[in-house]
Amino acid sequence: MNRNLLLDIHTHTLVSGHAYGTIREMAFAAKEKGIELLGISEHAPGIPGTCDPFYYLNLGVVPRKIYGVEIIHGCEINVLNDGRLSLEQKYIDRLDYAIVGIHRQCYENAGVVKNTENLISCMKHEKVFFVSHPDDDNTPLDYQKLVIAAKEYNVALEVNNSSLLKKNQRLNCVDNYKKMLNLCNQYGVHIIINSDAHDPSCVGDFSEADKLLNEVGFDNELILNTSIDKFKKFIHY
Repeated sequence: MNRNLLLDIHTHTLVSGHAYGTIREMAFAAKEKGIELLGISEHAPGIPGTCDPFYYLNLGVVPRKIYGVEIIHGCEINVLNDGRLSLEQKYIDRLDYAIVGIHRQCYENAGVVKNTENLISCMKHEKVFFVSHPDDDNTPLDYQKLVIAAKEYNVALEVNNSSLLKKNQRLNCVDNYKKMLNLCNQYGVHIIINSDAHDPSCVGDFSEADKLLNEVGFDNELILNTSIDKFKKFIHY
């Protein structure tokens, strides 16, 4: 099935410390790929080399359209071992949306029950609309509880194309996505497909995610990327 995927909202620029494009280079790449809305979501404190949070206080100077591509501002915020977010509220207030995710650079595996509890605790924040790459059994999750919480708190679960491109680094990644997607179908929970691009060449690359969705027969109505209006309504934008 060919899907018309119009947006990519989990991307990183040079500011994240281990990515290799500017906002304008990412926007140009988005235009070339037919992406109409691009979200820049730098890493929050906790990831080595990322920006000082002061960065988020000056986002207003960035044009909202670059090369005809609409730009929105997010942040990929880390889940901490006490169930807190790794970014202070005064910076979160400046964002259009927040993504939360577990990163082993700043999180120690606490087992499936506690990992899930910590992630769900962060999902309750009013600015959090997305969970990044919930796919790695190095920090295992209870997918039934995760999907039910996503429905309760109006959070979309991500299918991360970058994870699928490096499956050998993400333990049981494909099987976990299949489990999650089947539960999302069952409970009517939205998903978001993202490139997690760290270089302009990867913006709008949903190739592996698209294959997986076809394999599980996922409901297109639950994919936020298919409509700008549906996406904006979901994040109250």
